[in-house]
Amino acid sequence: MSDTPTIVIHEGLQAYIDPLRPEEEEALEASLLAEGCREALVLWGDVLVDGHNRHRLCTKHGIPFRTVQNPRLKTLQDVQLWMIDQQLGRRSVSNFQRGVLALRKRELLEARRAARMAALAEAPSATVDAAAPAAAEPTTEGEAPPWAGEGGSAPAAPLPEPKPLDSREAVAKAARLSSAQVQMIEKIHQQATPEVVAAVRAGTLSINAAAAVATLPAEEQAAAAQAGADELKQVAKRVRDAKRKPKAEEGSEAAEAGGDTLDSLRQRVAALEAENAELKRQLAALGATPAV
Repeated sequence: MSDTPTIVIHEGLQAYIDPLRPEEEEALEASLLAEGCREALVLWGDVLVDGHNRHRLCTKHGIPFRTVQNPRLKTLQDVQLWMIDQQLGRRSVSNFQRGVLALRKRELLEARRAARMAALAEAPSATVDAAAPAAAEPTTEGEAPPWAGEGGSAPAAPLPEPKPLDSREAVAKAARLSSAQVQMIEKIHQQATPEVVAAVRAGTLSINAAAAVATLPAEEQAAAAQAGADELKQVAKRVRDAKRKPKAEEGSEAAEAGGDTLDSLRQRVAALEAENAELKRQLAALGATPAV
């Protein structure tokens, strides 16, 4: 069925891929059954890095498929970044998943930069012999490339270094989202329980609603999720209303305080005018008194 003896499914890498919606699953399955698997699956050694859904459906129906290696992927971190870019470029990926992927890419790039800075700090100050071969970049998590030590053609050039995502705006641009959306997705990613995240991934809860629910304690989030999508939406509405209410009350109190201040000023002005009039009357009376 395949031109490779084994294909390894890396669970950590598979997590970068959103499950297909039912209609997408049906369309892909029908296409594979009618036309076969026209696009090759991409491997890193034996690890599958692109084509998880096609591999699953081809295996289910006994449909032949081809595989190709991507020799430019040198480390597990290279694989992660490459897979993220592949997913970010697909229109079928949800807004939430694109935001999560872009945030994960930022974390990977920050970790890579920190590792390189640490390596530079620990490097000897002596000048390296120009004739000595450059050391290969260490692999992430201690994993060597699957073909390390094998003979054959010269190794392919590594992938170019991605641009850093050093601001929320840069993350938003990479995900094709607004900065406000990225901020909400970041809150969900950091604070939401698995049940709430699952609801967003399934499309039963909006990003805005999930960000509101994510501000609640984990127990309340889990209880709302267990009650169903409608309860989650109601909880999100109550949270948003509760946040808006204090602002409205503050505005009302400020208006009342402003009204009190204006009335007080008017009363003060009236009192001063009366006092001024009384002083004028007294001065006029003194002027009319004959000298002794």
